[in-house]
Amino acid sequence: MPPRFLTLADVAETLNISAAQTYALVRSGDLPAIKIGGRGQWRVESTALEEFIGRKYEQTREFVRQHPFGSDGDDSAG
Repeated sequence: MPPRFLTLADVAETLNISAAQTYALVRSGDLPAIKIGGRGQWRVESTALEEFIGRKYEQTREFVRQHPFGSDGDDSAG
C-alpha cells in the first residue's frame, strides 16, 4: 500500500521536476499540500497528486485541441 502523504522530494521525483518547481506548485495553490510538524514540513496527499496529474492531462488535451500540430511555436520536439 503506497504512503498516504508524500514529501516534496517524493513529488518532485514522481513528476520528474526540481524541488523548487514542486515548492512553487504548492505555494501557488496549484498542488494542494499541508504543513506539519514543528519545522513545518510540506506534505502532499497521494490522492491530491493523482488529481493534479489528472488536471494536467485534461489541460494538455485541451491545449492540443486548440493548438494542433505544434502551432504554439514549441519546436522542442524536433
